[in-house]
Order: sequence, then C-alpha cells, then structure tokens
Amino acid sequence: MTPSAGKDPEPPASALLSMPAIAAILTGTHHDPFAILGVQAVGKGYVARCFIPGADSVVAETLSGQELGVLERRDDAGFFEGPVSLRKIQPVRYRARNDGGEWIVVDPYSFGPVLGPMDDYYIREGSHLRLFDKMGAHPIDHEGAQGYHFAVWAPNAKRVSVVGQFNDWDGRRHVMRLRTDTGIWEIFIPGVEAGLAYKYEILDRQGTLLPLKADPFARRSELRPNTASVTTPEIAQVWEDDAHRAHWASADARRQPISIYEVHAGSWQRRDNGDMLSWDELADRLIPYCVDMGFTHIEFLPISEFPYDPSWGYQTTGLYAPTARFGEPEGFARFVNGCHKVGLGVILDWVPAHFPTDEHGLRWFDGTALYEHEDPRQGFHPDWNTAIYNFGRQEVLSFLVNNALYWAEKFHVDGLRVDAVASMLYLDYSRKHGEWVPNEYGGNENLEAVRFLQTMNTEIYGVHKGILTIAEESTSWPKVSHPVHAGGLGFGFKWNMGFMHDTLQYMSREPIHRRFHHNDLTFGLLYAFSENFVLPLSHDEVVHGKGSLIAKMTGDDWQKFANLRAYYAFMWGYPGKKLLFMGQEFAQWREWSEERALDWNLLEYHLHEGMRRLVRDLNGTYRSKPALHARDCEGDGFEWLLADDRDNSVFAWLRKAPGEKLVAVITNFTPVYRENYTIPLPVAGRWKEILNTDAEIYGGSGKGNGGAVQAQEDQTGAITATITLPPLATLMLEQD
Repeated sequence: MTPSAGKDPEPPASALLSMPAIAAILTGTHHDPFAILGVQAVGKGYVARCFIPGADSVVAETLSGQELGVLERRDDAGFFEGPVSLRKIQPVRYRARNDGGEWIVVDPYSFGPVLGPMDDYYIREGSHLRLFDKMGAHPIDHEGAQGYHFAVWAPNAKRVSVVGQFNDWDGRRHVMRLRTDTGIWEIFIPGVEAGLAYKYEILDRQGTLLPLKADPFARRSELRPNTASVTTPEIAQVWEDDAHRAHWASADARRQPISIYEVHAGSWQRRDNGDMLSWDELADRLIPYCVDMGFTHIEFLPISEFPYDPSWGYQTTGLYAPTARFGEPEGFARFVNGCHKVGLGVILDWVPAHFPTDEHGLRWFDGTALYEHEDPRQGFHPDWNTAIYNFGRQEVLSFLVNNALYWAEKFHVDGLRVDAVASMLYLDYSRKHGEWVPNEYGGNENLEAVRFLQTMNTEIYGVHKGILTIAEESTSWPKVSHPVHAGGLGFGFKWNMGFMHDTLQYMSREPIHRRFHHNDLTFGLLYAFSENFVLPLSHDEVVHGKGSLIAKMTGDDWQKFANLRAYYAFMWGYPGKKLLFMGQEFAQWREWSEERALDWNLLEYHLHEGMRRLVRDLNGTYRSKPALHARDCEGDGFEWLLADDRDNSVFAWLRKAPGEKLVAVITNFTPVYRENYTIPLPVAGRWKEILNTDAEIYGGSGKGNGGAVQAQEDQTGAITATITLPPLATLMLEQD
C-alpha cells in the first residue's frame, strides 16, 4: 500500500481523543479499543493512535518503514496520537524511542479481523469442523505482516486480552476484538514468534479480573508446574503412512487382529537419572519393542496437557496440546509416523467426560459456567471433584467434537478410547436421590451426552474411515458399538468390563474352589457378541491396592505364573480384541506407579522372560490364525466344545472363520496333570498343538502332546481326541 505524497499531515479539528477515552485505554476498561486505536478516519484525514508503555516519542511508519508522521504523547503512561499521511486505512508500525534506545512496534489495531462471516455462520450453527484451525493461536501472514492470530470464546466477558512474554503480561496492550454473533474474541498480533508463553486476561461482566486462563485451543503448553499456553508452529510432519492408513480405511476392523499394548508414556521406561523419556526416545525404544512383541496398537493413557502427575492425564486442562512432559508437539507427530511406518497403530485415551477445577482451566472461564453446567447436580462430579461438560451447549459440543477430529487430522492417530462413558450417559451416576436432575422425560439418561457421543462418532467416522473409537462403558447400556442409524452410540468397540471382572475374580480363587464358580467363565459368552468387544486387562486393574496381575493369582510362585500363563492364553483364545497394560506382559510383581519405570530387571529371571515370550507368541498366533480373530465379534466364530466340566475346571471351545483352519482352545484351571482326557472335536484327523502354556520355554513343566493329537470317529459317529492336559495350562490345537 502506498502512503499519500505531498503536503504534511494536518490534524483534523476533531482528531484529539478525549481524556476519558484515553484513561479507559490506559486502565484496560475501554469496551472497543479497535474503534479508537490504530489508524482511524477523522474528517477527511487519518490519525494513528497507540499505547506503547515506556516510550518517550513515537513516529508512525508504513510496514516498509516510510515515515507517516510524528505522534504526540497525550499521556506519560505511553499514549500517543497524531495525524498520518495516508490515503486509506492500512496497517502501520511505530518507531518508539526512550533513553534506552529505539524499537519497532507493529500496530495490531491497524489490522482487520481474521475470522469472517462464514466462520461466524458455521460456528453459530455448530457445524464448523475445523475450529482447531481458527481458534487458539496460529501463525499467519495477514495484510502484509507475520504474527500470531489469537481467538477465544468468552461471550460473557467484558474484556479479553492476550498477555504473554511478548507484552510483559500487560492486559492493556492487546485487548481483543469481540465478534458479537459468536462471543469469540480475536486479535492478530504482528511479530509474535513461536515458543512464547501466553494466557488470556479476562474481565467478567461485572468488571472483576479473573485468574489468567490458559487457551482452551492451545496446541502447546508449558511444562508443569507452569500453566501457560505456548505459541507453536503448525505441525509440519512429512507423513509416510499412506499404506498404513489405506489398510485401515479399507478394512473391517471387527475382522482384523487387534492386540493393544496400553502404555503410560511417563513410566514405561525412564532415563538413568529418573527423567521421563522424550517422544523421540520413546520412538527408539517403545516402537521396536511393540513390533517384536507382536502388538498391533499402542494405547496411551491421556497425553493431553494436565497439571497433576498422579491423575495419569485423566484430568486434562489442555485437550488440544500434547503434554510438554515428552517434548514439543512435533515429537509426538514423529512418534506416530514412526509407528505407522512399521504397521503399528496409535490409540489415545480421550477424556471428554469432565475436567479439573484448576483456576487456569475451563471452569468459570469468562466468569460464568461456560463449559460446564452451572447447577452442581449436573456440572460437578462428586467422585473426582471435577467439572462436567455441558453437552447440551452447542459450542461445548463443537469444542469436543473438533478435538476428536483434531487428533485424527493433525496427528494421524488411529483411535480414541473414550474414558468414563458411563458417567456421561447416566444423570444419576454416583449420585443419591435428590442429587441429580432427571431428563425431560423424567428418566436418568443423559440425552445431551448421547447426542454428543453420536455426533462425535458420526463426524469422525465420516471423515476418517480407518479410525477406531472405543468406549470404556461399564454398564449394560444397549448398542454402544452399534451404528447411530440403528439407534446405537456409534462406537467401533466397547471394553468388555464384565469379562475382566468375572475372569479375574475366578482366577483369584483357589483351584479347589473353582468348580463352584464355573459359571463365572461361561456366563460371558451369553453376551459376548452383543457388542464389538475389547477384552481389557488395563491399568485400572493394577493400581489402588489391587496389586499386579501376577499378584492376583493363587498358589505358590510357580502356580501363580502357571495360572497367569493359562489365563493369558484363555483370553487370547476368547472372542474379542485384546488389551494388556504395560508390565503385565512380563508379570511385574509390584503394583504399577506413575512415579517410576517398570521393573525391567525382572526379565533376567526365567519365569518373567518366559511370560514375555508367551505374550509375544500369543500375539503371533492370534495374528496369523484368522480363526482366532476374523470372527471376534460374531457368534459364528465361536462354538463350545466343553462348557460343563466343572468338576475338572476344564473349558474348551472352537474358534473358526470361513475358509480357514479351525482352532480348538482348551484350558485346565487346576494343578492336576490330566492324561487321557477326552475332548470332542468337529473333524477327524491330525490336530497340531500350536501353543502350550506349559512349555518349558515359557517357564512351564514341559508336559504336552508331542506336537499333535489325533481325532478319531467312533461307531456312533462322535469324533473325539484323547489328549494330555498339563496342569494350570491352556492348549491351542489347529486342524492340520
């Protein structure tokens, strides 16, 4: 843009701003700084006004450095104004001076808005599916200048300012522009660079200054205990995962082998000095480990920014920011790319149910209950002392749905495991009579949460065909993993909490008593195909005094290991996808703690190394045998062979898939060595023993069937095989 040439600028008669208006700028109480700061038309000319604390003199210039006029200091606090030789309104900069030197300030108030009418329309309608590109802080080129655009939703605020390292945390310097149609405040600040801390300073509608707030859409945060958001560039990862993503986009996940290794990134391994590993260090160690172990996916406990380590990430204050504990966001993108290059998927635990009440977070964000319900019967969770999202508010629903899309879009994550779904679905969850508000029909179903979950699943599956959404839902809510159009919630999978509870309860019993609890293991098959299930042996089972999985087993040490080996193979042969928490693959004795690394030294001992080898072989067998995975979620993939031998605590079933070899799974849950045990089989002939948890390589006694058994048909037409059942062991036999 070219400034006017010719005569020097002359101040219009009405150019000078009133002292009350100047005072409002200096105190940060002016209702619309954009109406008076920057370049303003006055009469037939233009004036420039600015607030630059510490300046003694100011000269206005074009962005290229051409002088436009010397401004008058109207207030010693740093308010300047004066006529400028411009033909039209355009961005300007100021050359400020004091005894300490000279510096350049590009005027944010001389730039136009960044958000437009279409943004307002889609945001107001609730259909904007790329809010993460518009809200928060983003580096942009705008009207000839580079800087960061900031946008935040605070409809009930009297004033919102960006404060940070770039303005000495002074809320008067960068007061934002309110977009009245949406309640969003925005400002473009030229010259802001990546890596600078910032927050929002908010005056509520009464003019009370609130605690500084982190950016709800921040894509990076400071390392705890600091809580500011941090400006960060857009993710510039060169993705090398087309083949991986194409596979899952075209696959029916229900018929794929899925074995998930659940990981707390901060305590899987640590540096020698006890510090947490970075994403790049995790990539060097965790990725090859999971590939060698045969897992198909890594599932991380929440990695969104959170203030309190013992919450494990489940009380997040920054849904859009990968936690700074492991480095910059780009590091996580590199990690995911590295996983995808070797065929590993990445699933994130995602927490849209509630958020903590830390003062820098979302609670009472603009002085009102903005993200949460105001009524504590709906907006406060008594178990966790957290705030509950107001799922019925369109802006909150959009905030959460966009977050799900964000992780899939920007970081290519393969799945989201949604935490605490039951607490969302039931209005009376963990509440007594009188402590909850019924829905419009008088029921306890949270219809707004149902709508949110259905919307989230519909939108994310609509855009990302290969995604997995997995519900941690602990009740019998129907159709959790059924399509929305069929009346379901639309999840891809649901955790089978019943399997976990019933089987671990059974395994905690002395073998002599198991005959009286046989139904604990058979009951689950009555509903095993009502949902698309994941069988979870998760972190929840090895904390809070519950002990590790090996510690839950009965008997002496040898029997404990034998029990756990038999149980793992029982689970890997059971219909449903698999999930195992870190450390349990080598039978860590100690209960897990987020404060320390796993006890990797245990792998020096044969029983622990044997357990690890077993889990690796179980994954390999599960993945290579379609009978064990291709019909995990369908009843025609399972058939009982023996369901009622309670006296011997023996279970046997058939796993099958169309056109594939059959696999029989047989478990002996007593320490009795059973020779000449007769088991029915559907086909005569040779059946290979493809897995035996009592093998010496796993730490067992080495009892077995010499590699195969022979099934024969008798005079009645019945087909049976006489086999050896090792003590506390599971066998897998494949039709030869």
